[in-house]
Amino acid sequence: MRFERLADWLSWQEKLHPNPIDLGLERLQRTLARLGWRRPECPVITVGGTNGKGSTVALASRILCEAGYRVGTFTSPHLVRYNERIAIDEVEVSDDALMEAFARIDAARSSDTLTFFEFNTLAALLVFETQKPDAVVLEVGMGGVLDAVNVVDADVAVITSIALDHCEWLGWDLESIGRQKAGILRANRPAIFGARSMPASIEALAKEIGADLRRLGQDFDWQPGSGDWSWHGRLLSYEGLPSPRLAGRQQYENAAAVLAAIEALKDRLDVPRHAIDRGLETVRLSGRFQRVAGPVEWILDVAHNPAAAATLAEQLRNEPTRGRTLAVAGILGDKDIEGVVRELLGTVQVWVIAELASPRALGASALADRVSRTGASVAAVAGNVVAACEAAASLARPGDRVVVFGSFLIVGPALEWLRRTGRLAAAERIS
Repeated sequence: MRFERLADWLSWQEKLHPNPIDLGLERLQRTLARLGWRRPECPVITVGGTNGKGSTVALASRILCEAGYRVGTFTSPHLVRYNERIAIDEVEVSDDALMEAFARIDAARSSDTLTFFEFNTLAALLVFETQKPDAVVLEVGMGGVLDAVNVVDADVAVITSIALDHCEWLGWDLESIGRQKAGILRANRPAIFGARSMPASIEALAKEIGADLRRLGQDFDWQPGSGDWSWHGRLLSYEGLPSPRLAGRQQYENAAAVLAAIEALKDRLDVPRHAIDRGLETVRLSGRFQRVAGPVEWILDVAHNPAAAATLAEQLRNEPTRGRTLAVAGILGDKDIEGVVRELLGTVQVWVIAELASPRALGASALADRVSRTGASVAAVAGNVVAACEAAASLARPGDRVVVFGSFLIVGPALEWLRRTGRLAAAERIS
């Protein structure tokens, strides 16, 4: 084995390939062939899209676990620990299991220099090969057609939503991005689209390859009730469903897409009604409007593009606070920084800027300048996330709330800081 510590493996993987992002499936296909890997025999659900992927994976996994199935999940990026990315029955994989997978990949890759995410994807596939779960749910990292996850032919493909993000890789308009995201669709297999507005390019590709496209609002839909909601698909219907534990109206759309995927797999996975109810009631996912109660409430959300920021702003407006709303913002330099901030201007009164630990990050002052151009009132600028959280804590008064948002790279360190300072341990509520 090349290394004896997980941290050393990860550090080496970050430097192995000359480019951090190098889309394409050829290197993975060659490595998998050398490994003698075979696609899982169990049903595979692949989840792509711009926003809502993590919530959709969490909902699908929780419902299937409640139905009594062993479920393997692959998500990215992580908040605190790399191990979060690969889980069996919502329990993250061990360091030893990861390093065993890495060693097998390293021995099989020959001269191919795999990217960090390619190593991650291959490790997940090897863990699932060993663990043999009853179902696998895979989150697409970026794009679709050339994303590493697309090396697996999904039994059901879910596309959650399409918005502008990663434009330098996927295209500068929704039709181009939709075409890339639709690359996870397969001929003669269900393709679930979970938003009301769908680019025409997705429908065109589905028709071209013969995928069984099922759209929210046409082939399945949901309706709010009095404290509950209902769902109707092609063959199944559910009345009086409990609200998803995850916060926000968009979670009903994510849950509706999950139920459409479960309906599509009903001949292979028997999911009783009680499992759906329990899954909706007990699902948890850090960093998605995650609320930490206290004299000053903290809210953590990984929103990092204008569409996600608009959803975050809507959630904040729907739950007004008696004090001020302060934002601790950390947004990578290749994002639409001004677009993200503008969505939140009406709901945030005080801004604290955090520099992120990433080669893609701007310096704190440069980020603050970009934020200030929108008219946002920047009260403090910090060189790291911890210093930004401490600055916000000193500015906040009882009755205020602090919203930490902009990237996984700010929410993860903020969660660790909240735990270390006793705020998270004292009172935690994940909506």
